[in-house]
Amino acid sequence: MSTAWVVSDSWTMTRRELAHWARRPVQMVVGLVFPVMMLLMFGFLIGGGRGIDGEYVEFLVPGMLALTMAFGLEATMTAVTQDLGKGVIDRFRAMPMSSAAVLVGRSAADMLQSAVGLVVLAGVGVVLGWRPHGSPTATLAAFALLLLLRFAMLWIGIFLGMVAGRPELVQAVQILVWPVGFLSNAFATPAAMPGLLGTVVEWNPLSATATAVRDLFDNPAAAAPSWAADHATLLAVAWPVLLLAVFFPLAVGRFRGMGR
Repeated sequence: MSTAWVVSDSWTMTRRELAHWARRPVQMVVGLVFPVMMLLMFGFLIGGGRGIDGEYVEFLVPGMLALTMAFGLEATMTAVTQDLGKGVIDRFRAMPMSSAAVLVGRSAADMLQSAVGLVVLAGVGVVLGWRPHGSPTATLAAFALLLLLRFAMLWIGIFLGMVAGRPELVQAVQILVWPVGFLSNAFATPAAMPGLLGTVVEWNPLSATATAVRDLFDNPAAAAPSWAADHATLLAVAWPVLLLAVFFPLAVGRFRGMGR
């Protein structure tokens, strides 16, 4: 099978996913509005209630950008389980097309949606007073790290979606995703947490990305000196690569083994 064939089939599957946006605009809008509501709630209600001035916005926005990359997991899982439940994936597997195109198309469309979400949330952050003070190159690197985290979370979602098999089981996984997301430095610094909890938060993959992008944006990190904080950029690359090394082959193997 030629590379051109794989690319062509993958683009076809990507366009299929993008066509769903036009048919279900409400779902797309809700996905974009939810992180904005979270940003407003924590920025004004919680941050304001603690008497934190505008600097908290510059701490919060990078954390929210990282958190949003993790919270997209449920949407990916739901889409995969819906295709499984309707027999769509089985029909694709029976067609003369690249088997990789199904997963590549799913991931490409998801990454495009995540990029749009980042732009929208960053735009709202600018309106609230957040600014990336780093160089243009550093700012682009920060967004690249955010998308790298999203890409790793995406393949976790694809694998878990195929394991779950049914949309109703996604809720069980969602219960696990939220604590992991909030057990990070998205909203508060680990230095303000009890010792063991602060250590766990500091080594959370999401925390590594949040700290790294704060450094690249030249926003306040408010992190106590530690190996994880001093090497946040390294961890922001290493954690997603490790997750991809585990879940990408698991997802591909699960897909190939379906229907046998």
